[in-house]
Amino acid sequence: MHKTLLAAAVAGIFSLPAVVMAQAAAPAAAASPHTFTGNVGFATEYLYRGIAQTRGKPALQGGFDYSHASGLYAGAWGSSISWIGDAIPGASASLEIDVYGGYKGTIVGDLGYDIGVLTYNYPGTGKTVTGLQELNQDTTEIYGALSWKWLTVKYSQSTGALFGWAKFAQPLTDKTTGSSYLELNANYDLGDGWGINGHIGDQTVKGNGPASYSDYKIGVTKDLGFGVVGLAYSTTNAQDSCTGAAATTANDVYCFVNNNGTNAYSAGKDKLVATFNKTF
Repeated sequence: MHKTLLAAAVAGIFSLPAVVMAQAAAPAAAASPHTFTGNVGFATEYLYRGIAQTRGKPALQGGFDYSHASGLYAGAWGSSISWIGDAIPGASASLEIDVYGGYKGTIVGDLGYDIGVLTYNYPGTGKTVTGLQELNQDTTEIYGALSWKWLTVKYSQSTGALFGWAKFAQPLTDKTTGSSYLELNANYDLGDGWGINGHIGDQTVKGNGPASYSDYKIGVTKDLGFGVVGLAYSTTNAQDSCTGAAATTANDVYCFVNNNGTNAYSAGKDKLVATFNKTF
């Protein structure tokens, strides 16, 4: 019996390292295929496709994103705005909420793709019968993009009236369905947290030539660790000539006049915008 106990003890001693090694070699828990992120931001002025959304005033922004390892993603993003009230006397809306979702993946090597749908929502806008803005400003676009390293080309098309625009010289209920935006974006990493970016875009509002235009942007960013700061110069060829409290011509559709009929603002003029964004 004593020999049996001794043999068992010796066997236990020699088997201990194997047990420890087996435990050490056990695989780590698999990484989750789900990723959740949030972001907050500040801009000295909110520009969208080169057009001022906040009439030269700062904007607070932020959102949430979800992505899956398969390539599926969805998210929501919001910003303070004033452009609807600026463009339409009597209208009221101070918030933009975007909801989007899609799928992205790799075709081959550095060539990738991204397809999805994006909705722009403006709580409180309703409908108006003033000027060209009789239609609801809420907009839905479908989009597709191809990317290669630091270059991306993207095409978006509206499924209804684009941001409330009606066709030019047509009944105000004649929707600009099928309006499109084609853009080329470049984002290049210079190292040490520095980056440069450029953008060219062409907005076509179907059936409304005066509302169609092109926009251009060039900028620089710096990752400070606690957030990313940016500075960008933007310009457009949008029809927005203003004189005093009114547009120079009837076709200057991006010359916004505030609700009391004074202080006209060229929404597409040259602008220098500073931003700060934090992702967590």
